[in-house]
Amino acid sequence: MKKSQLEIACFNYESALIAQDNGADRIELCENMKLGGTTPNYVLTVKVREKLSIKMHVIIRPRGGDFFYTDEEIAEMKQDIKQFKKLGVDGFVFGILNEDGTINKKKNLELVNLARPLPCNFHRAFDVVENIEQSLEDIIDCGFKTILTSGQEINVEEGIFNLEKIQKLSGDRIEIMPGGGLRSSNIKLLQDKLEPTFYHSSAITDDTETANPEEVKEIRNFL
Repeated sequence: MKKSQLEIACFNYESALIAQDNGADRIELCENMKLGGTTPNYVLTVKVREKLSIKMHVIIRPRGGDFFYTDEEIAEMKQDIKQFKKLGVDGFVFGILNEDGTINKKKNLELVNLARPLPCNFHRAFDVVENIEQSLEDIIDCGFKTILTSGQEINVEEGIFNLEKIQKLSGDRIEIMPGGGLRSSNIKLLQDKLEPTFYHSSAITDDTETANPEEVKEIRNFL
């Protein structure tokens, strides 16, 4: 039977080591927590890759704000994917929308193809799409393996019913990874409603940008 697993969003080197040492299955490396996560710098990525034996996905997001990118930003995203592939990362996290809140299939597909054979996760740009059902199908068509989502609400607790709905709609075609305000205090609520899946948390419990080792352990204990 499939078991649930844990991904920790890491905004610095310390968090990556904490995630690994306390039972995470994978990290998502990024910077700038206040912007919702942006592409990590090259030096940090090299440093983390050297120390980590668990899987490491890297977010490809040139800036905070919306998910509609200029041609220059798309070119930068492509260059980042090429560079990070050479470092031996295990996957990528990104999402490109059109101005009307629909999925930009052409641009996403270009990046997914560039990343191959590494898997790509569609990040929380999904939480601002206009049409959940259509967007889900478009993302699957682009070849993404996972969607990170809070269920289009402020956090996973509020979005639990949407998460349940999206997971049912997706079947076994793509993994739905709950993330956004996920903590040891509410993961049981989600587990009661959802099929086994990857869960995503920063495990940050104070005003720093560093994961709390005890929180990582606590979440892990529920899985």
